[in-house]
Amino acid sequence: MESRWILSNGRTLSSECSHQTRYHRETSVFSGHPYSVRNGAFSDGGELKAMSFPQRQGLSASERTSEEHKESEADFRTIIDTIPVIAWRTLPGGSGEFWNRRWHDYTGISFEAARGWGWRTAIHPEDLDELEKKWRADLASGQAGSVEGRLRRFDGQYRWFLFRYEPLRDQTGNIIGWYGTNTDIDDLKRAEQKLRDSEEEFHRMTDLIPQAMTVLSPDGNVLYANRVALEQTGLTLDEVKAQTFFLAAFHPEDIETLRAKREAGLSSGEPFELDLRAVRKRSGEHQWSLVQYNPMRDEHGRVIRWYVTGTNIQKQKAEEERLRNENVALRDEIDHFSMFEEIVGSSEPMRQVLRQVAKVAPSDSTVLILGETGTGKELIARALHRSSSRSTKPFVRVNCAAIPPSLMPSELFGHEKGAFTGALQRRVGRFESADGGTIFLDEVGDLPAETQVALLRVLQEREFERVGSNYPIPVNVRLIAATNRDLGAAVASGAFREDLFYRLNVFPIVLPSLRDRARDIPLLMDYFVGRFSKKAGKNIKHINKDTLTLFKAYDWPGNIRELQNVVERAVILSEGDTFSVDQSWLERKPRDTKSLREGLPALAQREVEMIKAALVESQGRIAGPSGAAAKLKIPRQTLESKIKSLGIDKYGYKARSAK
Repeated sequence: MESRWILSNGRTLSSECSHQTRYHRETSVFSGHPYSVRNGAFSDGGELKAMSFPQRQGLSASERTSEEHKESEADFRTIIDTIPVIAWRTLPGGSGEFWNRRWHDYTGISFEAARGWGWRTAIHPEDLDELEKKWRADLASGQAGSVEGRLRRFDGQYRWFLFRYEPLRDQTGNIIGWYGTNTDIDDLKRAEQKLRDSEEEFHRMTDLIPQAMTVLSPDGNVLYANRVALEQTGLTLDEVKAQTFFLAAFHPEDIETLRAKREAGLSSGEPFELDLRAVRKRSGEHQWSLVQYNPMRDEHGRVIRWYVTGTNIQKQKAEEERLRNENVALRDEIDHFSMFEEIVGSSEPMRQVLRQVAKVAPSDSTVLILGETGTGKELIARALHRSSSRSTKPFVRVNCAAIPPSLMPSELFGHEKGAFTGALQRRVGRFESADGGTIFLDEVGDLPAETQVALLRVLQEREFERVGSNYPIPVNVRLIAATNRDLGAAVASGAFREDLFYRLNVFPIVLPSLRDRARDIPLLMDYFVGRFSKKAGKNIKHINKDTLTLFKAYDWPGNIRELQNVVERAVILSEGDTFSVDQSWLERKPRDTKSLREGLPALAQREVEMIKAALVESQGRIAGPSGAAAKLKIPRQTLESKIKSLGIDKYGYKARSAK
């Protein structure tokens, strides 16, 4: 049967046109005896026969047909020489018979030198044996095949090529030749090598990390485990890749938790972590590990890898257990130093405070306790008293911010009968009540200016006078003061006497905020949960893990007082034996970082602005329904005190309204 192919010039070529010309349709490779090409035509003898149109018109029909066949063959040869691969043909036994022009252009080896098995000289010596072995095996089997090898270029450089070949069979199935191509894959090989080098570098880096690490496929199958992971488990990489890996690597009691949470976490596509007990190869014991899963996504957001790290947290777990067990011992230690029993905490900042308390408590030195609201300043003051030689004497607490300025002298120093309207009898003041013991002035920064003078005299002379009396009364008290204000800034603004500040600031103790002692949060939670559950008649045994995490993450602007209130409310609402809180209770609120940096001076400035605005609206009037105190919704006495302490001229606003 005759077959025909369409040529680029529009003519057709018959498969029976020449016994020396063959075309394998499946491989699109032309082969035949070598031809010489000149100006688009060649002959069997290799001589070009360029024929003009008039010459062709003078030929007979058979001669024109022969000429067309030659031009068709020239077209085929042009195609074969133009394709961007090296094309070749061998005899059935593998002996080279034909190469296209790209062979010579690349290797520089002539067709005559390459014939037979001469082509082997172009193969890299290190690849020749393997390549020839594969080639001969495929020749024997009669199967198509491929092999990679390095082929020498005309300049002596070697590049990687992919050798692909197929047999051509006759109608009876016998192989009559082999057709093949050599495709340059050097760039691909270099890219593959670079990728392998990158993977090896990644493996070397992860092997140096002192932490167990594994790489998972999107569905959770293990692809790689670093050296530490293999050493810790005592397993091989193949064993780690097995589906039952975690059965041998983790505590049997944790397997079900691992299965469920791992499956849920992988399905979510979001980072997650697990606390598990992992087996240790050397000791055979199980130790706690924090296993963290982090996804890697492609440009479309699809998870393509999971990177898993295992961090040994046995020490942390043991430390948590130790802290829980030592909480009672810590309270015993506090009692040993006569500390107040409700001081709970073992963080370094609190230990430092307790060390300071232990050192200064036996003395009679004045102590100034500084700290944010709710940090436990009164507890420290009581601890100082109970640790001192005055512990059997009175401890008198005075909240300076809660007493109206007009009543402050009488409250602190007492008054005689008839000293003022309503003074129907003699009254003993707080200093006199604390004689021999300790007086604690809380919020000392809110003292009115005139009271500051009287307090300074007590500290200097160790005596005072009752209101309405001219007789000094000696007093033996230890003074402990506390404030959440910046007294240094108050001194600078004139709101607090400088000489009084130096008298109070003999031994300052700065209490850390709860943010700075976050390590104590679990202990405080245990303490308050136990205290309030007992008070409410409930049996709460556990604390929800998410709640604990939430408590640790919250910044607690109200410090311990706020934590205590949240715990008490949650205990009241709790119905089971597990303590938990609503996440909305501890939502973060935006904080003015600038104000935090500026501290209390900025707060005082805002107070000044608010008071001045209220004075403008009330035209300098303080009391009454339309006065500034009513507009600010604070007592008149408190406003008067603040106007004095902040140095505001209230009379100037009356003058403006008159104008």
